[in-house]
Amino acid sequence: MELPKFHETFNPILNILSNGTTIHHRELLNRVVDKYYSTLPQALLEEKMKNGDRLILNRIAWGKSYLKKGGFISYPERGTVQITKKGKDAVNKKLTLQDVESSSDFMDFYSDEKGKRVEKNNNSTPQDLIDSGFFAIEKQTKSELLEKLKKIDPYYFEKVILILLKKMGYGDFVETTKSGDKGIDGIINEDKLGLDKIYIQAKRYTENKVREKEIRNFIGAMSSDTTKGVFVTTSTFDVAAIKKAYDAHHKIILIDGLKLVDLMFLYGVGVQIKNIYEVKEVDEDFFDAA
Repeated sequence: MELPKFHETFNPILNILSNGTTIHHRELLNRVVDKYYSTLPQALLEEKMKNGDRLILNRIAWGKSYLKKGGFISYPERGTVQITKKGKDAVNKKLTLQDVESSSDFMDFYSDEKGKRVEKNNNSTPQDLIDSGFFAIEKQTKSELLEKLKKIDPYYFEKVILILLKKMGYGDFVETTKSGDKGIDGIINEDKLGLDKIYIQAKRYTENKVREKEIRNFIGAMSSDTTKGVFVTTSTFDVAAIKKAYDAHHKIILIDGLKLVDLMFLYGVGVQIKNIYEVKEVDEDFFDAA
């Protein structure tokens, strides 16, 4: 007997969620174990990974992650899981890894910046597989990070942006008051005396694009003591907004949702290191001295 592969948990997960209720992800993992794998030897169920996590729960969690990328389940609120219509349609089918990976939602998730799909290669080297695994984890983390940013309090989102810019080395920041800020959410002092300033505007949008009018208002709100501004959103900018920022006499940097999570991931804002793996190889210099 052995533990299920992560893709073998697809249908058990969908069956647990099939009634359409929203449940916490930890409860989902435990219910899948209790209903489908409780007859496995206790030693298998308690098998641990190097980081101390139970292997069976990790595999179910990865199954959940793949189903999310494939559009079969959704995360309606923080830490919760719910089946989608696509998932309900698949409950009575034997869902395979190929079914999930070939779905349009999954392919869209794994498209890179140039629109090229990440292909799986049976001739991959071990290093290729490691790199591919890290890439998959990074994409998943960034996707979840963007979802959380779209749901947090708008005022806290402004603070997140200021913390990020501080981490990037742009100096001390000052939050503006929430009333009468005239479209300015924060001010970065590039030097200790505040002689050089960067004005910040942060818009936490779920779907709406930032329009030209908002860029115009931002430029209008910038006082005569700065020519630099950063406009950040969790969504995207429409063509007119991008052109307005480009044509402005001020230096306006636009950061959309995808660029934002790239920067947060790079500078360690809103994310933490879960595991560190060491890959060792033979030290040729050590044996050359023999």
